[in-house]
Amino acid sequence: MQAVELFAGVRVRDVKAARGWYERLLGEEPAFFPNAQEAVWALGEHRWFYLLEDAERAGGALVTIMVESLDAAVDAVAQRGIEPTEREDYDNGARKAIYHDGDGNEVGLGEIPAV
Repeated sequence: MQAVELFAGVRVRDVKAARGWYERLLGEEPAFFPNAQEAVWALGEHRWFYLLEDAERAGGALVTIMVESLDAAVDAVAQRGIEPTEREDYDNGARKAIYHDGDGNEVGLGEIPAV
């Protein structure tokens, strides 16, 4: 399989209420709104992250966004008022900062060490 696009979604109870938290986490407003129940961010070329309002199935998502510098990303998010709820360090040198939204979704920021 050769993936050409990534469009990853997270279900939330109320997209309007969740939007502010995700704007602070991601550092920008959504790129577009396909409809009243969705908000979409462009994380890079061919990489999209979106919220979907679905109260019955909200929570439980597990997403990790890989970044070039974890320290810089965590510092930037902290300046916008959100601190990680957990941190993980792996034997291979990879690291991850984990955030939880108000619905219980987990969004991690990860970094793989340069080889």
